[in-house]
Formats: sequence, C-alpha cells, structure tokens
Amino acid sequence: MNVIELLQGQLDENLIQQLSRHIGAESTEKTEAAASGIISTLVAGLNKNAATPDGANALVSAIDRDHDGSILEDVAGFLLGNRHASNAKTLNGAGILEHILGNKQSNTKDMLGKATGLDAAQIGKLMIALAPLVLAALGKARKQEAVSSENIGDLLSGSVKSQVNQQKEMGLLQRFLDADGDGSVMDDIANMGMKFFLNRK
Repeated sequence: MNVIELLQGQLDENLIQQLSRHIGAESTEKTEAAASGIISTLVAGLNKNAATPDGANALVSAIDRDHDGSILEDVAGFLLGNRHASNAKTLNGAGILEHILGNKQSNTKDMLGKATGLDAAQIGKLMIALAPLVLAALGKARKQEAVSSENIGDLLSGSVKSQVNQQKEMGLLQRFLDADGDGSVMDDIANMGMKFFLNRK
C-alpha cells in the first residue's frame, strides 16, 4: 500500500470543490495542489517520526486508540463537519499536526502557501481538515495489512520513496522536514510552484 497515493485518490473533484469552499479558496487547482502537498508532507513527517522504535510504537498506539480508518468511508462527511466521530481525537486535526510537525507547522504553511498561492490561513484550515485522513489511512492499513510497530516504518518509507522515484523534488521535501536551518530548502520547494504537488512537469 502506498499511503500517499491512497489518500490522494480520495481527493476527487467534488471533494476538492467542497474543500475550496470550506477554506475560501477561489481556485480548485490551488486547493488540489495544496491538499496533495499537505498529504505528502504529513506522510513524510510520520516517516521521520517512525524511524525510531519509540516513535513507531507511539504511532501504532495512537492509531489503535483513535484511528480505526472509518472516516475513509465518508471522507467528505467527516472533513466538512457533516458527520462526527465517536472519538473526538479521531478528527482532532490540530493535535495530529502538533504531533507530526511540531514547530515546523509555520514553515510548512509558508512553503505550501508560496508554492500554491493560498494564504497561510487557508493552508492552516486545509491542514487541520486533512491531517485526520492520514492517520485514518494508517488505521486502515493496520487492519487490512497487519501493519505493526515493526513494519509501519517500512510502509511509510516505501510510500515516500515511491513518490521520490516518481518525482525527484520529493527529496527536497524530505530535506525540508529534516532541516533546522535557514529555510533555503523550503524556498527551493516553493519556487517550483504548484506543479511540484500536482505531478505536472
């Protein structure tokens, strides 16, 4: 299972239009690019977090507690607030972002904003909406493919590496998440624009 492709496959035209209205974006193409970028960034961030045994164990524990994958059965309903999960943490996008990105949230918003033309507030709303989907996909993988703390890192790294192979610029995204420096990698990604996240050359 490629988690990034699974999630991007959920973003059909109707959902992108609804998300555009939700965040107040004038362009569905910008919303689509930002959504794709957010998913790629969060999966890459989880891959980094799960690279240690403690990180992998913590991630699997969180999945077992709060993310059974059921929201994938009605993505639009859950994302846009028309349906509610029995466990509030399942849809706590802000909390999920804090765990995955920590102090890189602001830089991530800047990067995605520069690349797609959306403002930071719009990116922030989209990140909060989409973060639960990423954990839901891992919950689905845990149930369907017996993903465990021993191999969840392989699932995540395989998904990221597959995207890197298809799109060399994804390597820059990995470097951005690893970087603690001056943001030059972020600028490189942003300068590539929307094609970076839309797989358009």
